[in-house]
Amino acid sequence: MFTGLIEEIGAIAHVKKSDNSFDLTIHAKTILEGAILGDSIAVNGVCLTITHFTNDQFTVGLAPETRNRTNLGALKAGDRVNLERAVTPTTRLGGHFVQGHVDTTGTIKNITPDEDALWITVQTSPELMRYIVTKGYITIDGTSLTIVDTGPDWFNITLIAYSQSKVILSQKKIGDSVNLEVDILAKYVERITTAQNQNKPASPLTREFLSDNGFFPQGASS
Repeated sequence: MFTGLIEEIGAIAHVKKSDNSFDLTIHAKTILEGAILGDSIAVNGVCLTITHFTNDQFTVGLAPETRNRTNLGALKAGDRVNLERAVTPTTRLGGHFVQGHVDTTGTIKNITPDEDALWITVQTSPELMRYIVTKGYITIDGTSLTIVDTGPDWFNITLIAYSQSKVILSQKKIGDSVNLEVDILAKYVERITTAQNQNKPASPLTREFLSDNGFFPQGASS
């Protein structure tokens, strides 16, 4: 579990591909303090496991599913990535509950300066948009952000000046791919309400139904 508050921007040292493996080695410093093998690190919002590390770099492996669902498979040496360690019982939750399980990617469609802030519009699938609401949370490349407005297949956020220097989103260009993870609470609510509706047959909208559900006082005439 993560919070979406980026601790450090790392850089890809090298990418190692073979017939049955795909490894990324990443330069970093802060997130390696106290690290042990098997620790979880969010790389651009993707929860990955440290398989090897030194004082200034660590290695993670990418499964085929991870490469298919995220933008990590397109990374190359020199690319910068957002990094965050998994939360501990004493971590301050300044963002929101982030699993590190990316739903899909989106595409940056527009970037507009607004004084010292940036408006960024991201396009994604209409299917994902049902979980994305105005003033709700979204995770973009691992960064917890607040949604400002939405459309049928897009949403936008605003990035303040401070955040621009702390995350890689401000360095992206129109057409670039970003990893998206929606708020898990939205999925739970949908699952619960869908199950309830499937198990409960629809009732006809009659006077008796409305009366039974408190819309009319008992015995009131029409």
